Amino acid sequence: MKKNLYLCILCTLLALLSCEKAIIQDDSVVSGSPADKDANLTVTVFEIEKTPFGSLTRAGQQPISAVCTRLNFAIYDEDGSRVKQVNQTKETTNYGTAHFQLEPGDYTLVVVGHSSNGNPTMTNLKKIQFTNAQGYTETFLCCATVTIAEDPVEVQVSLDRIVSMCRFVLTDDIPSDVKKLQFYYTGGSGAFNALTGFGSVNSKQTVTFDVSSNPQKQFDLYTFLHEAESDISLKVTALDNDDNVLYERDFDVPMQQNHITWLTGAFFNGSGSSSITITGVTVNTDWAGETHLTF
Repeated sequence: MKKNLYLCILCTLLALLSCEKAIIQDDSVVSGSPADKDANLTVTVFEIEKTPFGSLTRAGQQPISAVCTRLNFAIYDEDGSRVKQVNQTKETTNYGTAHFQLEPGDYTLVVVGHSSNGNPTMTNLKKIQFTNAQGYTETFLCCATVTIAEDPVEVQVSLDRIVSMCRFVLTDDIPSDVKKLQFYYTGGSGAFNALTGFGSVNSKQTVTFDVSSNPQKQFDLYTFLHEAESDISLKVTALDNDDNVLYERDFDVPMQQNHITWLTGAFFNGSGSSSITITGVTVNTDWAGETHLTF
């Protein structure tokens, strides 16, 4: 009787584990992109910001893995439901190429390139979301319509930058008792609508830098704006080892999509004023432009 009881318990546990696996597994999401001989859609990331990857290995240029360390390919049906997704890291074989087997029909293809610590949530193409824990980085996007018929389709896509960056630069030294710098900002978004490239939620974004072992003076903050130009509210806090607030200042920072806003000044030795003066605008080949501000 005891033997039969043990067998019943074992069978029950195996059944529960099988059900749990079935619940948590998402067959639409796979890592990498093994070449499927039956695939009828092949997607290749061809260029970022109009720089063909074929020329990136020339002097002064970098390979795709240096531009973004992760690529996410997602396919959505006409109702906007995600059908399949492929996630790649720079270590993936044939990084930048994904294969799909799809039924005939019209689909929306979304490709996201970034260097976050994890993959964004892509269930909803109007709300592709990163988190504070993953971090916010350079982010590039392609959103296109693909029609699948009888013949296999090969698509080369170009990714465009959709983030805005605030580059916070210190001109004074970091006091020895300051161990962390925390940047909390609102007005932007940690998620974006793939159809528009603009932010789709009102986020409270937080990035914390450890300056105890790496006393850096430049800090890059990324966000997705809700429109081409808008302001973010930025609170910068200096903390000690026990997270006690030592210094704190607030800024209203004008931002623009695909632009860098430089915010430069003496944070610890400053007057405490958060007023900002625009001192110049320059343009470089990597971003659409840069705005230089002082505080």
